[in-house]
Amino acid sequence: MYDSDERRRRIVAQRTGPLLIEGPVEVTLDDGTTVSSDRFCVALCTCRRSRTYPWCDTSHRNPEHPRHPHDGT
Repeated sequence: MYDSDERRRRIVAQRTGPLLIEGPVEVTLDDGTTVSSDRFCVALCTCRRSRTYPWCDTSHRNPEHPRHPHDGT
């Protein structure tokens, strides 16, 4: 437990989207490197499709295989 509310961060988990975290934040990656953001709110990727991982770039919104309608042309 923390003694001060200043150290607490609010995290919003979405079923089909990123984790929204009140910033600033520092994230430690699998390989031990750290990345940080001073933004007031950051979106952490949970689908691992992001080109800017660990930050979300909304790639989760795109289907894995784009659907093209058969328009006959």
